[in-house]
Amino acid sequence: MQPFTVKILGCGSALPTQKHYASSQVVELRGKTFMIDCGEGTQVQLRRAHVHFNKIAAVFISHLHGDHCFGLLGMISTLGMLGRTAPLHVYAPAEYELLFTMQLDMFCNRMDYNVVFHGVDTTVSDTIYDDRSLTVTTVPLNHRTNCCGFVFREKPSLPHIRRDMTDFYGIPQCYLNNIKNGADWTLPDGTVVPNIRLTAPADKPRAYAYCSDTKYIPTLHEHLKGVDMLYHEATYCEEDIKRAALYYHSTARQAAQVAKDAGAGKLILGHFSARYNNEEVLLKEACDVFPNTFLASEMKFFDV
Repeated sequence: MQPFTVKILGCGSALPTQKHYASSQVVELRGKTFMIDCGEGTQVQLRRAHVHFNKIAAVFISHLHGDHCFGLLGMISTLGMLGRTAPLHVYAPAEYELLFTMQLDMFCNRMDYNVVFHGVDTTVSDTIYDDRSLTVTTVPLNHRTNCCGFVFREKPSLPHIRRDMTDFYGIPQCYLNNIKNGADWTLPDGTVVPNIRLTAPADKPRAYAYCSDTKYIPTLHEHLKGVDMLYHEATYCEEDIKRAALYYHSTARQAAQVAKDAGAGKLILGHFSARYNNEEVLLKEACDVFPNTFLASEMKFFDV
């Protein structure tokens, strides 16, 4: 099974602290590298995480609050200085396009690579990225500005070759792709060896969902059914539930309820308010509802 890893670069909320960086993370899947959100300090965190800048194929911006996007232009400029030639695709709320284009014209007009902007309608669930191995789908969220989450889903892969069986029957290497694609094998005496004896079932496709920032949405789980891992904001604990509602954020308990209703494999809490010196209170609150919960922290890597 190929690695499917989420690397946390920042998991704080809007107010800077010495403990947390602004929101950003890297998703690595099947040899591809993507970024979700790009708050201030992201470039420093990329260095610490040993992520090669030029490997980032696309950046997905959930919404236009500074703690989720103020690092983007600086990173784009750095990519130019590093000699990038491959296009960088940026998926962000559609209303950002005019300002983004003006910023590029002002600060990044001598680069040797193209930045391709994809305007996202945050009010609908839509597949915005699709290649041979995965899709990225938007999930509408409820925040003070247009905001969406993202679900990264693997596409089904081919079955595994059983080398013990193909070697036993002397099947040449050049025919193994045909076996992976469902072909049987015929022996010299005409006996047909069925494909099921030559292969093992393919790995189950995995899915990762990112949901930050949002007020609690009782129906959110419908977009997240069966994801292997969910990152959900947990800005507040239940004693501050009124504040969470006022600022269109969620509590840790509410995040856990979404994970439980979605049948998620595990839950990662993030986007912590600066008011909590010890986030264990958030973890305990969530674990009461959804035991397989973990706290995000900078430089922590999670396997999906």
